[in-house]
Amino acid sequence: MPLSSCRAFVSPDGPRPTTMASALPRCTSVRLPALATVVLLLLSLTTVQSSQGDKEPVYRDCVKQCVRTNCTGARLRGFQSTQPQYMALTGWTCRDDCRYQCMWTTVGLYQAEGYRVPQFHGKWPFARFLCFEEPASALASLLNGLACLLMLLRYRSTVPRQSPMYHTINAFSLVSLNAWLWSTVFHTRDTYLTEKMDYFCATAVILYSIYLCCVRTLGLRQPGVSSMVGALLILAFTSHVSYLTFVSFDYGYNMAANATIGMVNLLWWLCWCWQNRRTLPYWWKCGLVVLLLHGLALLELLDFPPLLWVLDAHAVWHLSTIPVHFLFYSFLIDDSLYLLNTEKMGVKVE
Repeated sequence: MPLSSCRAFVSPDGPRPTTMASALPRCTSVRLPALATVVLLLLSLTTVQSSQGDKEPVYRDCVKQCVRTNCTGARLRGFQSTQPQYMALTGWTCRDDCRYQCMWTTVGLYQAEGYRVPQFHGKWPFARFLCFEEPASALASLLNGLACLLMLLRYRSTVPRQSPMYHTINAFSLVSLNAWLWSTVFHTRDTYLTEKMDYFCATAVILYSIYLCCVRTLGLRQPGVSSMVGALLILAFTSHVSYLTFVSFDYGYNMAANATIGMVNLLWWLCWCWQNRRTLPYWWKCGLVVLLLHGLALLELLDFPPLLWVLDAHAVWHLSTIPVHFLFYSFLIDDSLYLLNTEKMGVKVE
């Protein structure tokens, strides 16, 4: 479906202030290609999954002209001298700024022609705040991490170290904190490295949750079983990361792999909850947590353009998971104290 316009580029909310000279080439026709391709540019260290917006000739021409005009010689030195330190420290370059400005001019053209807002490099357009590419998602990830840290400290202050699950839960919490840290970094600055770390650390959390479940359901009575499962999970994680790093970073495969191990995690925990529903009064907390975590993930399917150019479905999903940490650690505290008491009384662990 072709777009045709020779209007000056404008942002969705009117002209955007910029320190760069105008990079707008004269346009006569903008065509939307029918084929979608995925290109990963390793040398630029920036994640660039191709989308409709960045395939537009008007966007590409704008970026080329902007880079030629502003990213060489005296203009480049002027850009670097006036760029805020926090932008330089997070890796924002002159080319990145050109892409950001041209993204908004392309969005403005789409809106002026009455078309739906397109994605760029696999993402919706977001209004940058300071150095944060996706402010709402970055804030939500940070709040998830803080909630996890707060509840870990509460767990450590409430549960004695002698509890059978104490060290396993502490390790799980550290893996989770690491994942939320990289999620915050990734949504702050999307690069080749930060994207991979976000994806890999999220997978590590799911796999460690399976290990946590294995230790709780089998390992306390049969430590050899949990050790064997742990070794298999490490092997699976290593193979997964190696394939995505050295063979092909396949987004479809990564999603399918995480969905599969997530389903194993869900069913295993739910089976344990069902078996102990009559003996453990707090079982419902665990069941509700796993159902909420998997149910809230469906918010990703909404996939709408960001409200106010800040809040998208991914940010809503991350925001919705913040309260779940408090319920999950409430379960872990209750269960750890139960295990400690049963161990002292010599009762068989369920």
